[in-house]
Amino acid sequence: MVKGGRGFVAAMVVAIALPAAGALALDSHEVVAPNAEFTAQQVTAIVFKALPGKRPDFAGKFLTYLDLAEIDFKAAHLSGADLYGSDFTGANLAGADLSKSRLDRAVLIRANMSDANLTDATILRPTIYADDKNTLTDAPSFNGANLTRVRVQADLSGADFRGANMTAADFGPLESRPGQGTMVTTASNMLKSCNFAGAHMAGANMTQAVLTFSRFTGADVRGVNFARAELTKVDFSGADVTGADFTGADLYDANFTGAVGVDQAKGLDTAKNADKVVR
Repeated sequence: MVKGGRGFVAAMVVAIALPAAGALALDSHEVVAPNAEFTAQQVTAIVFKALPGKRPDFAGKFLTYLDLAEIDFKAAHLSGADLYGSDFTGANLAGADLSKSRLDRAVLIRANMSDANLTDATILRPTIYADDKNTLTDAPSFNGANLTRVRVQADLSGADFRGANMTAADFGPLESRPGQGTMVTTASNMLKSCNFAGAHMAGANMTQAVLTFSRFTGADVRGVNFARAELTKVDFSGADVTGADFTGADLYDANFTGAVGVDQAKGLDTAKNADKVVR
């Protein structure tokens, strides 16, 4: 563990809630490495010395509990890396390969993951905001990222998902009830005021997600499961909602102007405030 910096503070907070080294982690029920394979200084040096066109390679490495804030990772290879509890505040991960990586409990305040590959990654209970005001501009950017089959449990309100590939992404409840795994966990993913414009989300799971004021303009949400989701004032204008499931969702003042496939969407007859939808 690296001493000093925000990553150390975040690591100490996480460590208090964790069992002893070698025990099972709360999030994925896999062992969390007690010590990273590199120090934060070593990671910084490797990235800094990377030649133009050469992507730093940390694939499969344990980079847990490190202070990696503000680092430009130069589209590094981080596939399969364990990034549990590390601090990426303001880090540039644009274009990085984060497929199958574990970003659980990571600090992602203002992290740039535009065009990154997060296929099959997990983002469980990360820190997204610098303080308890939950300032939306603190949220990370996934603009153009590949989030195929990503597993998320988080408050990502304000995040940018424009043009992202979110095919079969799972934003459904991680637990059957609030606080089941931790005193501060909510059952629903909080995705208020997110921008999903132009995103490709076929088959994604948004069950019970709170999406108030979010935008899906021109997005492909075919077959997305919005069952029991909070969709008040959500903008679906120009989106393809063919086969999307709105069973039990709250559609108060949701905008479906120009949306395709509304007649083939499911559960609209059971949705709350379906008569308040804008068309």
